[in-house]
Amino acid sequence: MDIRLSDIGHIIQLSIAPVFLLTGVGTNLLVLTNRLARIIDRSRYLEEKLENRDISTEAEKKIRLEAGILFRRARKINRAIALSTLCALFICIVVASLFLDDAFNLKINTMIAMLFVSAMVSLTGSFIYLLREILMATEFLNKQNWHLHKS
Repeated sequence: MDIRLSDIGHIIQLSIAPVFLLTGVGTNLLVLTNRLARIIDRSRYLEEKLENRDISTEAEKKIRLEAGILFRRARKINRAIALSTLCALFICIVVASLFLDDAFNLKINTMIAMLFVSAMVSLTGSFIYLLREILMATEFLNKQNWHLHKS
């Protein structure tokens, strides 16, 4: 195991490319956690309104409907966060594996490829859940807007 400094530089160059992908995944996680925080804030607001017993039965029904939708949205965002985190984990393992493969000549190319594909599948799943949550939020907003203009 005789690794020269120039070899280490080459190994780091090889391993650094997937790190740029981590930046994108980190940004995605930031978006997802911000959306989840907004859902939680809205849920708390609705919960406070429900605790006020001076609301009508109709208002309570609307609040409970919205709370249910917020709960389903939060589940989708939580799944997206889990998949993005899994993607980041796979990418980290890919980076370490690329380094170890090149440094120690392990010949784990197939495993590295499978990890990278798994990362991409996880990221794709995360984006699908994000899109589903956005569509759900927009659909609810459109229904609310329609009801407001109908009156």
